[in-house]
Formats: sequence, C-alpha cells, structure tokens
Amino acid sequence: MEQISQTFLQFIDQYGYFAVALLMAMENACIPIPSELILGFAGYLIFDERMTFTGAMIAGMIGGMAGSIFAYVVGKRGGRPFVDKYGKYFLVKKSHVDLAQRWFDKYGIRAVFFSRMLPVVRTFISLPAGFASVDFPKFLAFTFAGSLPWTALILGAGMMLGENWQYLLELGHEFSLAFVIICVIIVAALYYRHRRKKGR
Repeated sequence: MEQISQTFLQFIDQYGYFAVALLMAMENACIPIPSELILGFAGYLIFDERMTFTGAMIAGMIGGMAGSIFAYVVGKRGGRPFVDKYGKYFLVKKSHVDLAQRWFDKYGIRAVFFSRMLPVVRTFISLPAGFASVDFPKFLAFTFAGSLPWTALILGAGMMLGENWQYLLELGHEFSLAFVIICVIIVAALYYRHRRKKGR
C-alpha cells in the first residue's frame, strides 16, 4: 500500500492539476484511493507554491463530480446485481456498498450531501442514489454542495500542515467525524438563530 501511495504522490507531483482531477474522479467512482492522500498532498504543493488553492480546488471538484456521475450512471444502468457481480474486479467491497445503501435508505437524497464528509460512505453513496434513480439535477446539486466544503477543508488542512501534511492520513476517520460534528453544530446554530429572528 505504501508503494502504491508513493506512486500516486509522484503522479500528482509530475502532472499537477490533471492528476488531482483524475485521482479524485477515480476515488468518487468507488476506487479506494483516500481523498486525504490526494487533496492533502495537493495542499502541501499549495504550501510549497507549486499549485494554487483555486486551481487545486477546481481540479478536485471537477474530478469528484465526474467520478460521482460515473458511479451514479453505473448504479442506475447496472443496478445492485451488476455492482455485486463485477465490483470486486475494481476493489469495490460489498460491505462498503451495503453501508452506503443503509445511509441512503435512512436519509434518502440528503445522504448524498452529508455522506460526502464521512469516511467510506462518501466514496460509495452515488451507487445507491443510482440504484434508486433519484432525480439527476438534485443528485448533482447535493453532490456539489457536499463535496465543496470537504475538498476545501482537506486542501486547507494540507496547506496549513505543510511538510507535515501526512498527519491527515494518520487522523483518517477521526478527522472526518470531527468535521461532520462541527458542521452539524454550525447548521444547528444558524437554524436556531433564524428561528429566533422569525419569532421576533
């Protein structure tokens, strides 16, 4: 795994924005490449002035959206039987698809937004959305809205950590969950403030 990770890092170092877009597309198309690895290293390259934040952000979002659309189409056209039969050839674990399916069954289209900030689920949530043939424009909107803060956060964290960007890989799931908790608190606070103003 270490050797594979180094290959990805060299690819990003050599091909810059194109590599970020391609790898993020692969990650969101359910190929298990940690976004913390891709965007964290891109954040370091921003710190090292070999990339710009805007450029890396655009590349990450384009790749993420492209990969998510691909997974959605596979889910819609092939259905769960197709994914269960052929997913293993692309390192797609049935247990990961099951987890994403449970999230989608519980929260519906909203899961497409919130799960973009959760470990494992964010990579696979497009599949159950495709299985259910959810409204495509809504899928795009929720995917974009959920992917934007996550992409910006990991890039920013990699940029601030600089040469220590690999701490993001060590933090892993804990970092994702902490981010979700912070987002929930902010949303709840804004909602409460809105209700108070409306009450007045």
